[in-house]
Amino acid sequence: MPKYIMWGTYCKDVLEKRAPYRQDHLDGLAKQKESGVLITIGPTKDVTKVFGIYEAADEAIVHQLIENDPYWKNGIWTEYFVKEWIQAV
Repeated sequence: MPKYIMWGTYCKDVLEKRAPYRQDHLDGLAKQKESGVLITIGPTKDVTKVFGIYEAADEAIVHQLIENDPYWKNGIWTEYFVKEWIQAV
């Protein structure tokens, strides 16, 4: 199955603004991880960017997962892009 990377950007003051949505966000990610579609995801150390790796039948599924996430719906993630990724090693 194809793998995809996601790079995104967080809003300003993310640590404060994410608080009301954080548990729903984490619960959703846990379900994606359990189903096998989410390999890993997390912020950069400075909490300005987010990086994720997904394994899905097609890119549309990844976009749907991202755009249904509470962080996207509530402006915590302000932009993102997805690229198909070839794992060499």
